[in-house]
Amino acid sequence: MNKLSAALLVVVLATPLTAQESDSEGFDLMKEGARLLFRGLIEEMGPALEDLQDLAEDLRPRIKDFAQEMGPALRDLMAEVDDWSLYYPPEMLPNGDIIMRRKTPEELAPQPGEEIEL
Repeated sequence: MNKLSAALLVVVLATPLTAQESDSEGFDLMKEGARLLFRGLIEEMGPALEDLQDLAEDLRPRIKDFAQEMGPALRDLMAEVDDWSLYYPPEMLPNGDIIMRRKTPEELAPQPGEEIEL
């Protein structure tokens, strides 16, 4: 049984005891169960978080280069488009071109029965 399962078992087993004990003792058991649960989660997630940090460090130079190269182009694109909700998400065509289709007025009009956000 891994530590996370053990922590969950403690929480489940401690819950019925709280009905038989005083409020402070029951609260202490719940507090201890929650502490064990979170400790188990941290121990289980530790290696994954370390891997994620290593990946972020590896990607940092690439993201910086992307921002330096694409930043001006993205800024120009943002200046050209007033309302992004008028467009579908970008699509990549088989030849590698990327297009952004504009929605038609019929597609933008609320449909019968559709809620309108205020």
